[in-house]
Amino acid sequence: MADNQPTRTGGQLVVDQLLIHGVQQIFTVPGESFLAVLDALYDAPIETTICRQEGGAAMMAEAQGKLTGQPGICMVTRGPGATNASAGLHIAMQDSTPMILFVGQIERSARGREAFQELDYRAVFGSMVKWATEIDDAARIPETIARAFAVATSGRPGPVVIALPEDMLRDAVTVPDARRYQPAPANAADADVAAVVAQLAAAKNPIIIAGGSRWNAQAQQDIAAFAAAHAVPVACSFRRQMVFPAHHANYAGDVGLGVNPKLIARIKQADLVVLLGGRMSEVPSQGYSLLGIPASSGQQLIHIHPDPDELGRVYQADQAIVAAPDSFCAALARQPAAAARPERQALVQQAHADYLAWSDPAPIQVPGALQMGQLMAHVREVLPADTVWCNGAGNFATWVHRFWPFNHYGSQLAPTSGSMGYGLPAAVGAKRLDKQRSVVCIAGDGDFLMHGQEFATAVQYQLPIIVLLIDNGMYGTIRMHQERDYPNRVSATELRNPDFVAYAKAFGGNAALVEKTEDFAPALAAMRSWAEQHQLPVILHCKLDPQAITPARSLDQIRGTGV
Repeated sequence: MADNQPTRTGGQLVVDQLLIHGVQQIFTVPGESFLAVLDALYDAPIETTICRQEGGAAMMAEAQGKLTGQPGICMVTRGPGATNASAGLHIAMQDSTPMILFVGQIERSARGREAFQELDYRAVFGSMVKWATEIDDAARIPETIARAFAVATSGRPGPVVIALPEDMLRDAVTVPDARRYQPAPANAADADVAAVVAQLAAAKNPIIIAGGSRWNAQAQQDIAAFAAAHAVPVACSFRRQMVFPAHHANYAGDVGLGVNPKLIARIKQADLVVLLGGRMSEVPSQGYSLLGIPASSGQQLIHIHPDPDELGRVYQADQAIVAAPDSFCAALARQPAAAARPERQALVQQAHADYLAWSDPAPIQVPGALQMGQLMAHVREVLPADTVWCNGAGNFATWVHRFWPFNHYGSQLAPTSGSMGYGLPAAVGAKRLDKQRSVVCIAGDGDFLMHGQEFATAVQYQLPIIVLLIDNGMYGTIRMHQERDYPNRVSATELRNPDFVAYAKAFGGNAALVEKTEDFAPALAAMRSWAEQHQLPVILHCKLDPQAITPARSLDQIRGTGV
């Protein structure tokens, strides 16, 4: 044990380790089970965001982890507090986001008696996080937290859960601090990079599909430069559009829900597919139908991923490379430009032309007085290009994924897990990170009310978030599937909503009702101005005709009764 170490409580040790590892913000719903940590935070230079429900708190932490690449930090109490937070953990796991959830725990002497709010957190969360543990000895706090940061950020990033027994946090111990963590590097060998470049040069019809995590703004620039120099079209995986600029001449679109049929055909016809950073899971793979499993016939596959356990798990690649996107893209950008190939340039130009045609909102017409295509065309004109778009799950998300051009890294917060209610908490997390940046939450009516109470958090911290609330009076995605499989048998999908304008004002924000296309532009301008003037959140309550279920088909068309 090092000399001259102060004696500190477990609660103080937890906070001291967070500071050592660079934590500047945490999100919490307080509980008596970790009062010692809350007391230590009183004097600490860490911003604490008090949330209204643990699920929202966990989603805010996950959003910051997604934007920064550093673990988002959430603290909740035992039992129901922890289980409420589980939705955020599931998002972090499926989205490969670094995050640490600290959970207050019962006293050690009461374990095994089903004490008040007792849970075995290793058992409860063991299958949905990278690591779940409990600290029995306060002297091991520095060791355990340092390991948690390393686990959360290394290989395939993900969430960690640490349970903190209440009495352990009051123990006073003398123990040295840990050093600041360093994520384990995942750098490809020069020979691997050269082999990828050579295979791309030899291919007639290649495509890169970029996704996953461990990206940053420099990696986005690096892959864009490489794609241009080597005439390769690049698509983005589901809800990872921010990793490649949409305005770039090599951008081919995103592989997610409601994907461009021409992009699907392009991937199937490619002689070489490079999966860069992502898992190519169920949604981007179109139900595991896009690529051959375990191997494709007549198509070469290169899979680059930071975690060796992911390589070969679903797809048998012709070349599997353990590397993180940030380091691999840097290596690619250092490669000399390829010789000019007119046929490859034509391939790239056609891929981008297909994307531009698919993402043009002007031709889109849907039933009703509110035209979402015109709404998206207007926000493309008036909102800053680096606006952070946040959404949960629902058909409404198609409008922003398809029609907003994501050109800046760090501009998309959307759960690949399809978790409803994510948009508003994510917007709070993004705005707490950078209050100067424009942040928009787009939400459906059912989606919004999953965590609508976090509007109060946005008011409390004076966050001028814009909420585009698309209200069609139902759980739209489920209704769409219901009408397809059981036409005209509506069951459990209709909603009766509150007055969302009154809702926003009751919390201390503001709102406007939008029922017609021509009302949207002046309402948006007025709400943006009010939000900035008062530094408070606003809602634009947009009433959408229930028939306008997707950009392409109405409910009647889905059930087979419309034209």
